[in-house]
Amino acid sequence: MRFRAAILAAFVLLWAMPAFSQGCAMCYSTAKATSKDGQRAISKGVVVLLFPPLGFMTLGIWAAFRYGRKRDLEQTQETMLHLSLPLSHPYRQA
Repeated sequence: MRFRAAILAAFVLLWAMPAFSQGCAMCYSTAKATSKDGQRAISKGVVVLLFPPLGFMTLGIWAAFRYGRKRDLEQTQETMLHLSLPLSHPYRQA
């Protein structure tokens, strides 16, 4: 199973390799030719554009974990209820 996960991880990383080459030479040289204030503005712009997707991903993961805990708690309570009810109880489902 670990071998399959390693192969999958390697495949995903290799698939994403063209995305790493998107920092084209023309963009790099144009950004490098700007003043220090311009370079700082570009860096701040990248950080600002990073926050919304990061926030949505964090919110989504938080909601998924919250839902999972709530579901597990409800299932545990339901199991405990079924275990505590006698077999002839009218609320016990078959």
